[in-house]
Amino acid sequence: MTAMKTPIEIDQDALATAAEVLGTKTKKDTVNAALREVGQRLVRLRALSDLGEMADRGDFDEFLGDKAAYRT
Repeated sequence: MTAMKTPIEIDQDALATAAEVLGTKTKKDTVNAALREVGQRLVRLRALSDLGEMADRGDFDEFLGDKAAYRT
């Protein structure tokens, strides 16, 4: 991880809420965890979009008929 010092103004209420949600103790940890979470959310949204495209192509159709076949 590359880090740099960046003086910014931070909404203290938003920071406190983020720290509570993320379980972080310091401003630095809260900001870094929030930035990572946003990045991970983008990855998840892209993966969900990919799954939707696969469904549109019929990639999962083989599983629709016999549910017992894919539960074992």
